[in-house]
Amino acid sequence: MKFANYIHYVEDQDAIAAIRPTHRAYLHGLLERGQLAAAGPFADGSGALFIYEADDIDTARGLAEADPYTLGGVIKQQTITPWTLVYSNPGLLQQPEE
Repeated sequence: MKFANYIHYVEDQDAIAAIRPTHRAYLHGLLERGQLAAAGPFADGSGALFIYEADDIDTARGLAEADPYTLGGVIKQQTITPWTLVYSNPGLLQQPEE
């Protein structure tokens, strides 16, 4: 089952940037284990959207709680809710070159 996590960051962009490498390594691990369908920040830097693959909402919450951004205190608010994929265009979801 998929769960969307809609995140709002704190205002301190320097604190977010300091944790970003560890956060992205964490997300990469989730991706490799099949627990992350998609993730990325909003263009304005205010937050992000993560889509987890989990058996239940408690497991999804656990994934969010273990995120270095959560542990580092740079998430002001997050909302996790079950999400159903109806349509997808894989060509539009391709990851840009880093």
